Amino acid sequence: MITIKLFGITREIAGSSTLTVAQPVANVGQLLALLHEQYPRLAELNSLMVAVNDEYATAETPVTASDEVALIPPVSGG
Repeated sequence: MITIKLFGITREIAGSSTLTVAQPVANVGQLLALLHEQYPRLAELNSLMVAVNDEYATAETPVTASDEVALIPPVSGG
């Protein structure tokens, strides 16, 4: 199982600070596609970033059950 940490608006959308995904996925792109099916509002976030093991990831970045994954929403402020 993959555990995903959520922050800001992503936490509000999911209603939790973490999610677990039992379905195997090969990479970040597949993981995001699965999450977009379950939480369509996540797909509306323009600049959602994903980190795997504390490093920003691309859609092709591999994901395994032992990885630490985080969804990092757009940040605004002034």
